[in-house]
Amino acid sequence: MGDWQRAFDDPIPLPGGRKLITLRDAATYITKLPKQEHDAPEWQAAIEALMLVVDLGGPTMFARIAVVRALNRHHKPSERPRKKRAKTYRIVR
Repeated sequence: MGDWQRAFDDPIPLPGGRKLITLRDAATYITKLPKQEHDAPEWQAAIEALMLVVDLGGPTMFARIAVVRALNRHHKPSERPRKKRAKTYRIVR
């Protein structure tokens, strides 16, 4: 058995102000979701990532990324990608 008490490098903020601190917190949160939400592919990927991290002892960042992606699955990306500001150089004389 793996260690479900391992903490994420950075806690995952939830809507409403709560935070997921450990892998167990994330697993509990997912299991309490309504069935329709829980069965979404993004949440299934998050569950799989959590189990792999626990079973194989991988980096918690993998599970964190999967959970954050699932949390943001309804967030639509902006129409246009953000433009990266061009770096300006000053000539020093």
